[in-house]
Amino acid sequence: MRLSPVLFTAPTGKSARRYQREPVPFQMLLPLELKKTVSGKSDKLKEAACMQELAVMFACFKKNEFDQQQCLKEITEFQGCYKDYNQRMSSQREHGKKGILVPGETKLTHRQMNQLLKAFPPKKN
Repeated sequence: MRLSPVLFTAPTGKSARRYQREPVPFQMLLPLELKKTVSGKSDKLKEAACMQELAVMFACFKKNEFDQQQCLKEITEFQGCYKDYNQRMSSQREHGKKGILVPGETKLTHRQMNQLLKAFPPKKN
């Protein structure tokens, strides 16, 4: 078996495997400023809805050998939770499509963020 001499040589000054100097100096490639708009790529996140109610319902099913008559309370709780979730999400989608800003809302769509950036543009230095 023949081994390459590259494997046994020490890393040179231009090698990517050499040890880093601490701290690494900052090199500004682009100006540090905000853009005027935000892309809508990350709005596709889905959250799991009513997982606690679903787990309780399945536990009841398992305990009662999947007899739905004995788990009516858990089923109605899950259906009510899912109905509330659908109403909340539909109102959020409506506000997001129209660009309506809701006070105290923590998750904004890209349209709402763009509306805020138009109202309060980033300052140029």
